[in-house]
Amino acid sequence: MNRAFYWDSVTNFIKTDNDTIFGKIVSNDRYTSEDLQKNTWKEEIKILKSELVDFQNGDIIFEYTIPRIGKRVDNILIYNGIVFLIEFKVGEKNYNSYAIEQVLDYALDLKNFHKESHEKLLVPLLVATEAPKKELEISYVQTDILEPILCNKSNLAQYIAMIAGQFVETSFHAIDWINSLYMPTPTIIEAAQALYHGHHVEDISRNDATAKNLNQTTNAINKIIDSSKENNRKSICFITGVPGAGKTLAGLNISIERQKIDQQEHAVFLSGNGPLVAVLQEALARDECTHKKVKKVDALRKAREFIQIIHHFRDDAISVDTPPIEKVAIFDEAQRAWTEDMLVDFMKRKKGIFNFNMSEPEFLISIMDRHHDWATIICLVGGGQEINTGEAGLSEWFHALKTRYQNWDVYVSDKIVDSEYSNGLPLSTLFEGMNYRIERDLHLAVSLRSFRTEKVSAFVKAILDVNIVEAKQLYESFREVYPFTMTRVIKTAKSWIKSKAKGSQRYGITASSGAKRLRMYGVWVQSKVDAPTWFLNDKNDVRSSYYLEETATEFDIQGLELDWTIVCWDANFRFNGTGFEYLDFVGTRWQNIKKAENISYLKNAYRVLLTRARQGCIIFIPEGDPNDKTRLPEYYAGIYDYLKEIGIEEI
Repeated sequence: MNRAFYWDSVTNFIKTDNDTIFGKIVSNDRYTSEDLQKNTWKEEIKILKSELVDFQNGDIIFEYTIPRIGKRVDNILIYNGIVFLIEFKVGEKNYNSYAIEQVLDYALDLKNFHKESHEKLLVPLLVATEAPKKELEISYVQTDILEPILCNKSNLAQYIAMIAGQFVETSFHAIDWINSLYMPTPTIIEAAQALYHGHHVEDISRNDATAKNLNQTTNAINKIIDSSKENNRKSICFITGVPGAGKTLAGLNISIERQKIDQQEHAVFLSGNGPLVAVLQEALARDECTHKKVKKVDALRKAREFIQIIHHFRDDAISVDTPPIEKVAIFDEAQRAWTEDMLVDFMKRKKGIFNFNMSEPEFLISIMDRHHDWATIICLVGGGQEINTGEAGLSEWFHALKTRYQNWDVYVSDKIVDSEYSNGLPLSTLFEGMNYRIERDLHLAVSLRSFRTEKVSAFVKAILDVNIVEAKQLYESFREVYPFTMTRVIKTAKSWIKSKAKGSQRYGITASSGAKRLRMYGVWVQSKVDAPTWFLNDKNDVRSSYYLEETATEFDIQGLELDWTIVCWDANFRFNGTGFEYLDFVGTRWQNIKKAENISYLKNAYRVLLTRARQGCIIFIPEGDPNDKTRLPEYYAGIYDYLKEIGIEEI
């Protein structure tokens, strides 16, 4: 009964007096709801008793919890093998769009993540108690989910009976549905909010046989930290994982877990990804304001203590040589730390420091090395994720450990030698002169970003590596559950993505930061988006992703995700029939990219863009213009033909 505040058969519900029912609901309310909510429950009991009095079977549930999104469905009616999700708006005279979206979100979430709902007919019902009657219209959102039914306090039973009479469904036991296995894959924003408010990682992440349980990684890290603390050792751990495998979620979870164990450790989550930090800080602050009625400025201050920009942490340590307050530092996207040349140049230009001679990894280790007893660094590493000039990859971390910090204990996953992380170097060369140990649980192998299929990241890798055979096989294995398509018309892409997204599912338009010849299609990558606004604001805000007016680049979206994406593919990443060509648009013409690291950055930019969607993706490839030498049709034809050969269909 932890999932609901109240559950009983409809027959018993009708027979039981209202105060007893209300008392059971309140006694199970660990959130100590305010009087407004309690009065709403009283009204719901009254209306449901009146409307369901003639029903001879079924079960009624109050406040069924959906852990992933931290929400509760007002009522569930299980009747004739159908699950009716009832959302009350007591006293409301209108069927507001936000309320319709809310109850539809419940249905979509249960269909996707609630095992016992996978094969059930789900009917979302919005009850605006004082609203005028709406004629019953039955249509599908998708298989086994009806469009929200709009009713008032007087025709609720009538519509339930009409729907139940139209569909023949197999009956089932309510207790099996209530206690169903729940296998969510939250967005990183939802996960951060849930962890921040005390949920456990096992409550909000997949825990099935096909996915690595994030708890295993957390437990492995906790053992390393505890051992370092007990033996006065300094340790550094490298957590690897495929795109979308939950590395950032693992880092957030470790930070919160260590704060629970010992606040004096001051565990902190650090990231150089400005948009990710800004979005998470804003999301946590907004959520805190909603739940605890605190001032926004106070909520933001608290969120910034928990999640920080890595550069602020670094810059605070420049002018002092004392140890930081933090004993445990979690560095997100550690492969993006700056090279020595990049950081030395920055120190000269921005800080006026001319005798600085360290890479960012070396300097970050040196900061934590100031502790006289123990310290632990956790590096979260994404394979093939370096996307910007001056990003060092793992080599600078290993170089610093070999040359200056041989006394540190190094813990790595068994996948660290894969080419995405090691640039092809063998284990013996990679870790020569280091005190290292292999820990298998430090690798997250399964992508959780797309809950429909974990094969998308492997598919994208095959595309970028020009492994056509593997790409074809992978595409065939998931094309029915994860739409991955393409078009030559931007208007078609926008119409497709809007038709696919249901409820509050978020969608947006993305492109490489080097896609500078898509401007005529409304894709202007040199106009920077405000990430918190783009990712968090609703459909009524023209600046939000929903409006499909502002384009996010790889820098805006790395580490974050949408449900559905449009990926706009420009001529900077062409296909010539045998391989990709790498170009940059400078002034008035395309120029070949020659530096190996810049070639890698561009490839990784497209890797990031093509792995951001949780539910489906459409690629926009322009036709080109024979009268524009910067957008010739042949620049785009190779890309289109290549993807078509793989099997991706055009719409």
